[in-house]
Amino acid sequence: MPDSPSGAGLPAGVTRRGLFKGAAVSAFAVTVPSVLTACGGGGDGGGGGDSGSKTVTFGSNGSDEVPKKAYEAVFALYKKNSGVTVDVNTVDHNTFQEQINNYLQGRPDDVFTWFAGNRMKYFAQKGLVGDVSDVWEKVGGNFSDAMKKASTGDDGKQYFIPNLNYPWAWFYRKSIFAKHDYQPPTTWDELTALAKKMKGDGLVPIGFADKDGWPAFGTFDYLDMRMNGYDFHIALMAGEESWQDAKVKAVFDTWRELLPYHQTSALGRTWQEAAQGLQKKTTGMYLLGAFVAQQFPEEELDDFDFFPFPEVDSAVGVDAVEAPIDGYMLSRRPRNRDGSRKLLEFLASAEAENAYLKTDPTNVAVNSKADTSGYNGIQKKSAELISSAKSISQFLDRDANPTFASTVAIPSFQSFLKKPTDIGSILASMQKQAKSIYESD
Repeated sequence: MPDSPSGAGLPAGVTRRGLFKGAAVSAFAVTVPSVLTACGGGGDGGGGGDSGSKTVTFGSNGSDEVPKKAYEAVFALYKKNSGVTVDVNTVDHNTFQEQINNYLQGRPDDVFTWFAGNRMKYFAQKGLVGDVSDVWEKVGGNFSDAMKKASTGDDGKQYFIPNLNYPWAWFYRKSIFAKHDYQPPTTWDELTALAKKMKGDGLVPIGFADKDGWPAFGTFDYLDMRMNGYDFHIALMAGEESWQDAKVKAVFDTWRELLPYHQTSALGRTWQEAAQGLQKKTTGMYLLGAFVAQQFPEEELDDFDFFPFPEVDSAVGVDAVEAPIDGYMLSRRPRNRDGSRKLLEFLASAEAENAYLKTDPTNVAVNSKADTSGYNGIQKKSAELISSAKSISQFLDRDANPTFASTVAIPSFQSFLKKPTDIGSILASMQKQAKSIYESD
């Protein structure tokens, strides 16, 4: 969708300022049309109720090999059961995430992958996605109250069908820890001491990559929750606290202490490339989501383990866990309206979740009726960590305003990584832009 100064053609309630604020987004908008064509299928886009159609279109961000095969398995099962073909448009994960605003205003696929969190609620509030409360009336018994809450918009209606979740944690190779007699740290001081020892042992202590902009959010989220508590962190994400607060500066100051142990040149590296250091045993540990295991051969998964983000302030503790929920949303005007809802009902079933996790055993089921008897060690430990948490965050780019996350947080965090001593001016700029964006939306 080409940009225009007037904002003409935007849905009611969606401001040009909110969606296209900042040079980064303006530049990005130039590239949008070809991608939208790739994302959206054919048809008139009018939102018909074509109950006779044997095809439903599906927009997928599962571009890596493992999730791509997992979705293939799920939709093969659906075709076998229903006779309906799911026409999948797979787009690079990062591209899909960055271009979702424009995608939803064009001709999005009937059903598409997305995440729980404030960003989901934002799209619901703007009328960019479909209400699936009727689907929840049929499948709600498969999910906990917490999952329903995570799927609900500010108006009390459901807009999201959960598929899976996974924790962010420090991943490592058991054989490396055993070789050097390393112990999983439980405090920040122990983590720093371990990183120092790893460096002395010739390892890259901490794998790190931020070419795509979002991986660094994980470190900030955890440090903020460990130092300032979950409530402060979520309030900061909601624009209710200031980025210039001394508490936020303390987070970046603490992070800076650990940067000398991070893998260098992170802005030129993807998370998949950083994971290779862990796989090849040249890196000691790596803070990422459990999906990092997708980069490991199946025969090496038994050597794979993680420890939770350590305590930084004993008064705050470690009861908050970052565990994003991935799932599905409905286009606001699906071409195959009835078929889309039937597909979502299937995707909400234990049968569909079992098929997905059989191919992608790095995540945890959110369907209470899913078969967990075949969980591997990482899945069992992930489920225990998530279930033990008092509070669960989704991730900065899901908990914060989407425009702020994409056009302010990403470049600001990358500026910090380039020049960590400039944090004062970086936070001043972030707060100025946050105030403008949150007040305009």
